[in-house]
Amino acid sequence: MMSTSALDGQLTDLLANTGAIVFYLLVWALVFAGTAVFLGVFIPFITGDSLLFGSGLVAASAANVDIVVLMIGTGLAAFLGDQVGFLLGRHFGRGYLDRRGGRRTRAAIVKTETFYRKYGWWSVVIARFMPWARVFVPVIAGVGRMNYYRFLSSNLVGALAWGVGLTLTGYFAASLPGVKSAAYVIAGVFIAASIFFGGRTWLADRAENRRDADGDDRPDGPADTPADGPAAG
Repeated sequence: MMSTSALDGQLTDLLANTGAIVFYLLVWALVFAGTAVFLGVFIPFITGDSLLFGSGLVAASAANVDIVVLMIGTGLAAFLGDQVGFLLGRHFGRGYLDRRGGRRTRAAIVKTETFYRKYGWWSVVIARFMPWARVFVPVIAGVGRMNYYRFLSSNLVGALAWGVGLTLTGYFAASLPGVKSAAYVIAGVFIAASIFFGGRTWLADRAENRRDADGDDRPDGPADTPADGPAAG
């Protein structure tokens, strides 16, 4: 697991090496790409909860990072990412989802479809806090021809609750006396877990895709023929 001091050093180094403007743009780009281009499927640790929480930690300890600018930009990036996913699903249809990853990913898509059918408007909000659903629900809503303005409203609520809410959680957790160390431990757990599960899924999908390709390349064997029966009289 990533130690508190290691996480603190990495976050500080990132800001020191990029500067505040590039830091903002990098965080916002990763949040946007997490859903807009499916980046969050295999590397949720740099597009999801841990990124938002960690950026809030940085803002609390860095004088040149404005938490207001950071959280507004993060909320907007989250909103626009889901809007792009929704429009892609509406334009390209179910086939767009079928081409995403291996069997594990396709199984997750089926589960997310059930989740969307069950919760409707609320699925877009709730999915923000679920790594797999966060990536696929916007596209599935587009495929399912969800009313555009209903999606717009649910997307806005979800972006505020998740994008703004988690960023502020990291900021205040690091700012409150006595809980700063615990905040870094929490962020480290988020990041370590995301790396583990994201990496495991990526490797499993690659292995399944290879097996599928090997199966398609095998030559067809001879057709089975029934045993000869007794000659007709």
